[in-house]
Amino acid sequence: MFVINPDPYSLPCYRIGPFMTRDVSFNHLLPDNDLIDDYFVERFGNRGFLYTANGRKAINIALSQFKLNKDDVVTILTTSGNFYISGCVTAEIEKFCRWSREIVRGTKVILVNHEFGYPYRELKKLKEYGLPIIEDCASSFFSEDEERSIGEVGDYCIYSFPKMFPLQIGGLLVSNQNNRFYPEYKLGDTELRYIKNVLSYYINDREDIIRKRLYNYELLLDKFKSFGFSGRFENDGGVVPGAFMFRTDNVELDLPELKKYIWAHGIQCSVFYGEKTFFIPVHQALNEQDMLYFVEVMKSFIRKSG
Repeated sequence: MFVINPDPYSLPCYRIGPFMTRDVSFNHLLPDNDLIDDYFVERFGNRGFLYTANGRKAINIALSQFKLNKDDVVTILTTSGNFYISGCVTAEIEKFCRWSREIVRGTKVILVNHEFGYPYRELKKLKEYGLPIIEDCASSFFSEDEERSIGEVGDYCIYSFPKMFPLQIGGLLVSNQNNRFYPEYKLGDTELRYIKNVLSYYINDREDIIRKRLYNYELLLDKFKSFGFSGRFENDGGVVPGAFMFRTDNVELDLPELKKYIWAHGIQCSVFYGEKTFFIPVHQALNEQDMLYFVEVMKSFIRKSG
């Protein structure tokens, strides 16, 4: 039995990322561990990598390597082609120059956003422009494409750890072997220790993390089909979803009102602006009953709207 329309002072808290309140004490008690360094050395080979406070800082450091002036342009390309892009990304670009959603004469850098765990298709073709490339893999830590090129093509690649693991801070900037970076930036010792301890603990669970996310995704997809919804992206082999994204094209719904209603039930969510698409959590810390709670909340909103 699930409570619908709960007391606002007794809401659950389902975030898009897997961090939960209980992780504060759990992470605090984790022993010092540098296993994650070995993982990144094996994964990235002779490419350099730098821990950062978050994905935004990683983007900032990458952009600072190109000596951009205010009239230059960073072109943002996304998996969906939707005009929407996070303000966290555009705010960092605007500290250096302008941005566009198309390749224009003033384009000096291409930033590719692998949205919500879904790789940008034909990534290697972007090398034909002869421009530096930054890959935004913030939500795509474990995702792969058919060419196994995600995270391999960009001059720089950025990751955001809280989108995949249960911790509160942390990002990573990776450079390719021909483009070393030597930033003055240095993460504080306490923050770095926290990030390494948590990642080192969870990195051995990566197969389980992937399996649980895919299970939750398929469960929600099956249940939401009964509402007339469909998946926003094809969940091809290699994709590890960062959220459950679904289309509502065949159903008349007020998506801004849906967002208010879902939030009022303790579920972080949003409209994928520019189209009739919505997204909710799907991470590995959620179980089958959590998924069924999401289904019941959605069912309640549809009844209320009808």
